Amino acid sequence: MPGLIFDVKPYSINDGPGIRITLFLKGCPLNCAWCHNPESISPQVQKMYTKKKCIGCGSCVEECPENALTLTGDGIVTDPDLCKLCGKCAEVCPTLAIEMSGYQATVDDMMKLIRKETRTLDESNGGVTISGGEPMMQSDFLIELLDALGEEGVHRVVDTTGMTSSEKLLEVAERTDLFLYDLKAMDSDIHKKYTGVGNEKILENLKLLAKSGAEIIVRIPLIKGVNIDRKNIKASAEYIADLPGNIAVNLLPYHDIARAKHEKLEQEYESDEFEEPKLEEINRVIGQFAEYGIVANIGG
Repeated sequence: MPGLIFDVKPYSINDGPGIRITLFLKGCPLNCAWCHNPESISPQVQKMYTKKKCIGCGSCVEECPENALTLTGDGIVTDPDLCKLCGKCAEVCPTLAIEMSGYQATVDDMMKLIRKETRTLDESNGGVTISGGEPMMQSDFLIELLDALGEEGVHRVVDTTGMTSSEKLLEVAERTDLFLYDLKAMDSDIHKKYTGVGNEKILENLKLLAKSGAEIIVRIPLIKGVNIDRKNIKASAEYIADLPGNIAVNLLPYHDIARAKHEKLEQEYESDEFEEPKLEEINRVIGQFAEYGIVANIGG
């Protein structure tokens, strides 16, 4: 079964140990207001348009078999009712102003790519990280890929929101060496406000995963105005400290880097209420975790 991929990043050093190849799968059950990969949310192929790259040549308009594109004084306008997302416009665009996000790939396709970098991965004690979106939304492809990686002795990391069935999570855990587990906010109402879903299943699955003996790094985005307050950090530290096993914590300070991608997708990006945390706030968070015997690192 093929998977729907939207990006592959070789030589990644922030998605697990060593040098890694990170594969990004499309589709996510969360819709985080600050998501820095908004193209990961939809489980479908999407078209992205960068107006400032467009030179108005009209090649895409001529190539479109559905007559879905119009060249205007404000750039290319797409009629969503006519567009079939065939990608022919992107193929002929000379400046890459039009791009398609999402393409079908088989496990064999991915393994051929990975094998080319095996030496680098081995020498750095790295491996492959499967991220998203939420990889569990393409569980058949994910499991097949994890099995193929395991057969060749490649270290396997899965980056997950935890928003999936417990059965599916444990099936993936049998084939995974390390989980990067996102924890957005402890209050379910706040979680739902900013991600579209409550966090009950996420917390339940994190506890279940910890009890299974899986190696876990909890990753917490630090967003001023959302989850950096003392109450949320205290609740997060208490919850993590109570989990079985030695759970590591990585803190990911918010940066307003997603705006350009939202513009490419022609989506509004309401980020005015989000702020990057100050250094003293980050240090306070680190101190709060330390009170519970948890070493919280920045990044990773």
